[in-house]
Amino acid sequence: MAYNVCTQMHRMDNKALKQVFENFRERIITEVDPKSIIEELYVRKIIGDDDRNDLKSKLSDPDLCCRKLLYILRGSSHPETFIHLREALLCEYKQIVHEIDVQLKLQPAPQSHQQHHMSQITEGKLF
Repeated sequence: MAYNVCTQMHRMDNKALKQVFENFRERIITEVDPKSIIEELYVRKIIGDDDRNDLKSKLSDPDLCCRKLLYILRGSSHPETFIHLREALLCEYKQIVHEIDVQLKLQPAPQSHQQHHMSQITEGKLF
C-alpha cells in the first residue's frame, strides 16, 4: 500500500495541484496551523532560511502566516512545490488532502489526452 501511495504522488502533476490548492486557499488559511508545515517544507528544501524565518515571525497570526506561505509557494520555481505541500499536509490534515485529491481527479485531461481519446473514438476522422 505504501508503494501505491508513493507511486501516485510521483505521478501527480504539480501544475494541476497548484490550481487545486488555489481553490482551497481560504480553507487552508483558516484551518491549517502553519508551524509543522513550515518546518516540513524547510526540511524538504522547498523554502529557504529567509522565508522560514519570515514565516516563523508571523506565527502569532496563523492566517497571515498561511497567506504568506501560500504566496511564497505560488512563486516558487521548485518543480514539485505543491506535491511537497500535499505531503506535508497529509499527516495532520487528511480530510483536506482527501478533498484535494478528489478535486484533482475531476480536473479535465490535458488537451493532448483529450485529442488522442477523441481520435480513438472517431478512428482518426475529424468531424
